[in-house]
Amino acid sequence: MVNKVILVGNLGRDPEVRSLPSGQPVASFSVATSRRWKDRDGNRQEQTEWHNVVCFGKQAEIAGQYLTKGKQVFVEGRIQTRSWDDKTTGEKKYRTEIICDNFQMLGSAGGGGRGGGGGLGAPEHEEHAFGGGGAGGGEDDDIPF
Repeated sequence: MVNKVILVGNLGRDPEVRSLPSGQPVASFSVATSRRWKDRDGNRQEQTEWHNVVCFGKQAEIAGQYLTKGKQVFVEGRIQTRSWDDKTTGEKKYRTEIICDNFQMLGSAGGGGRGGGGGLGAPEHEEHAFGGGGAGGGEDDDIPF
């Protein structure tokens, strides 16, 4: 069985970072993806989907520090639906989320109006990866900055 999600979209809001009772940081944010097509009459159509993304640990800290509304991001993870009973109505509630394994900030700010590349000072075509493990790679002397 495979439960794998890959999204490329724009952040709908700044990440909200909080801590679990254990002290582990958790960041949650929304990502919008769009699909465009022409209908039978030749009219352009667009449909936007909103995805709830949750990061844990060091990734949550990085997301809170560098991700901002409007930034384009690549998210890789798994889909999970959780449920709970509403305290006021007793009604069962559901929320489907993408549990982030890793993400990459992409160059396009998506018109978010904040500019500046998240304070990293990297060229727009540069991608910044924050993955779930692995040691850092070697020095790369070809980097133009």
